[in-house]
Amino acid sequence: MIYTSVVGETSTEKTIEKSRFLTFAAHTEGEEEARNFLADVRSRHPLATHVCYAFIADKAGNCQRFSDDGEPQGTAGMPILGVIKAKNLRETAVAVVRYFGGIKLGAGGLTRAYASSAAEALAAAPLRTFEMCAECLLEVGYAEIDAMLRFLNGAEVISQDYGELARYLVAVRETEREAFAAKARDYFNGKVKITVGRKRFYPFPAEGSEGKR
Repeated sequence: MIYTSVVGETSTEKTIEKSRFLTFAAHTEGEEEARNFLADVRSRHPLATHVCYAFIADKAGNCQRFSDDGEPQGTAGMPILGVIKAKNLRETAVAVVRYFGGIKLGAGGLTRAYASSAAEALAAAPLRTFEMCAECLLEVGYAEIDAMLRFLNGAEVISQDYGELARYLVAVRETEREAFAAKARDYFNGKVKITVGRKRFYPFPAEGSEGKR
């Protein structure tokens, strides 16, 4: 399974007809985490007129929830969810906080306001492509450090440790794990120890994302 999600939390703000719209987008793994994120947003904005939201909380896209939070039915939650779905995102939650400015927007105006707020926040959010990876630990002597740094150029290095040996923990796509290990052994003429650790979904840089490393 491969899916795309935002990482971290991103916020944007704009004013429409004197109403302030503050939008927050975050990576949330599971419904509980999504609701904790929403509770945190609410706690930061206790005087907001509305806190509307939508999220797709799972990897498969089946756990979908939304709320208009007092806005006319269908004018807030569904438009936000529609933007998330249009971008084919998973494990993503979006909350739009509205401070009413005294001018009513009408159903069409509200729909456009909430949809555009969600779209702008998600456009600003860094994206990652989550793929199943294996964590590979590479250990070499200090004489091979420069060669190792060249070998790992462009790789997803999770951590580095320099003790008795130089140790590098790298996230490798599961589909590429065997080829990666073979390439490493060949590159170092066998002077590398490779240990395969846990397997998990890892956020690899998404092509074209502003958050790409």
